[in-house]
Amino acid sequence: MFCSEKKLLEVERKVKANDREYNEKFQYADNRIHTSKYNILTFLPINLFEQFQRVANAYFLFLLILQLIPEISSLTWFTTIVPLVLVITMTAVKDATDDCFRHKSDNQVNNRQSEVLIDGKLQNEKWMNVKVGDIIKLENNQFVAADLLLLSSSEPHGLCYIETAELDGETNLKVRHALAVTSELGADISRLAKFDGIVVCEAPNNKLDKFTGVLSWKDSKYPLNNEKIILRGCVLRNTSWCFGMVIFAGPDTKLMQNSGKTKFKRTSIDRLMNTLVLWIFGFLVCLGIILAIGNSIWEKQVGDQFRSFLFWKEGEKNSVFSGFLTFWSYIIILNTVVPISLYVSVEVIRLGHSYFINWDRKMYYSGKATPAEARTTTLNEELGQIEYVFSDKTGTLTQNIMTFKKCSINGRIYGEVQDDLGQKTDITKKKEPVDFSVNSQAERTFQFFDHNLMEAIKLGDPKVHEFLRLLALCHTVMSEENSAGQLIYQVQSPDEGALVTAARNFGFTFKSRTPETITIEELGTLVTYQLLAFLDFNNIRKRMSVIVRNPKGQIKLYSKGADTILFEKLHPSNEDLLTLTSDHLSKADMVF
Repeated sequence: MFCSEKKLLEVERKVKANDREYNEKFQYADNRIHTSKYNILTFLPINLFEQFQRVANAYFLFLLILQLIPEISSLTWFTTIVPLVLVITMTAVKDATDDCFRHKSDNQVNNRQSEVLIDGKLQNEKWMNVKVGDIIKLENNQFVAADLLLLSSSEPHGLCYIETAELDGETNLKVRHALAVTSELGADISRLAKFDGIVVCEAPNNKLDKFTGVLSWKDSKYPLNNEKIILRGCVLRNTSWCFGMVIFAGPDTKLMQNSGKTKFKRTSIDRLMNTLVLWIFGFLVCLGIILAIGNSIWEKQVGDQFRSFLFWKEGEKNSVFSGFLTFWSYIIILNTVVPISLYVSVEVIRLGHSYFINWDRKMYYSGKATPAEARTTTLNEELGQIEYVFSDKTGTLTQNIMTFKKCSINGRIYGEVQDDLGQKTDITKKKEPVDFSVNSQAERTFQFFDHNLMEAIKLGDPKVHEFLRLLALCHTVMSEENSAGQLIYQVQSPDEGALVTAARNFGFTFKSRTPETITIEELGTLVTYQLLAFLDFNNIRKRMSVIVRNPKGQIKLYSKGADTILFEKLHPSNEDLLTLTSDHLSKADMVF
């Protein structure tokens, strides 16, 4: 109780790097997590409580109590308790099995290994032994053990790429930046071991896209935001290694804050069965009342004539009381109208469905050798109950593969192929794509069938050049050379990769970037632009912008984003061009 009250009162968190003794006085949670519902002591009471929330189980328990009263019971008590115990036992075994899998999964996660900096050396530690304030080393394709403040990485300027599919379902890579002052620590273990910065930040919460805090180190303070944090559940991608300082651990991580406690969930079938059982019970009560009234009338009119054949007590002549007792007797006699086997049948069907899901070859994803997995046997019928699917426009419902097909530049559309009569035709019917063999930097798998765009580039059309220059400058792509000397792009999203690759094939190749410059190769000539400002895409601005100074000293703003947002920023003098471009967008599915 003390810990729970303390967490409720926590308004900010103070963490010191490499100092477990300092952090322990705040009683922060360790990195152990559990998603199971029961333990040995709590299983029986909690499971019974959950099961008797089912109306049928509560009904048969009520019948069992009635059968213990000899005045109204014509059946022995074990005729009800045996099937009831059987139903409850079968469900309990299934629930226990499901929870055993949760315990097993928790143990697998808690026993994962991670490299932790302890006493000046990197040591392998289980995730559950990681503490707040520890410095952890992550390697490429490794899961993040806790919510970390990124300190340094193998990439220039402390950049790293992460995949957040476990958190938000997005497979697009996201970039995180270390502070310049900590990125200088690099992989130097001695310098990292001496790092004693103190982070003061927000209390644990479930907001995945928000973080505020301050790092105090060497008499200076540095503001922290979400771009400096790597959350538990992420996977490090396209980055050889990085170091991070644990800010939130275990149940305090944003992943676990969003998960909450494992709850008893009722499916739509459960709710339907509860409703049907209530209706059946209502019918049973009405039937019992009718029969009890009939018994009272019969008892009052002719009951005395049959006393010599029936076992009435002497002096018992109250027909109303006799009808009352008869009502409960009929409730017991007619109890089978409520099918106790219904729940057993449903549980067996659910268990069978879960195995069929696991065995279904059509649900096997060969791309990552991943079969379907039913993690619970109580919710599988909910898969067929979806009525509405809400999705943004990030390729969630597609293969998430982006290719550059068309573009509209200064009122002219490129990417449409015309036949000899000047009529638009399918580009796939054009046998000869544009020849990019003269471009040594071209991506060999890229294809474009409209030769007019290449002709405009060769003729030096300034608008076309500016369009391709925008694609090569306004992005978050990182570049590197592989062992064969080929230029490789590391991208956050497929659409950025498609646009930068298109510019590369048409002669405007993004080469490299630093925090102050962006270098591209324009038709064979290296040009370095001074990066004055970079405004990344977000859900509020819905656009990305860069401000650069070219070698001639000209300052230019390049921006790309949602058409509705960019159209609002245009000068009224562009009204005719805006109308023409809007018409292009409405007539074709276009990457713009």
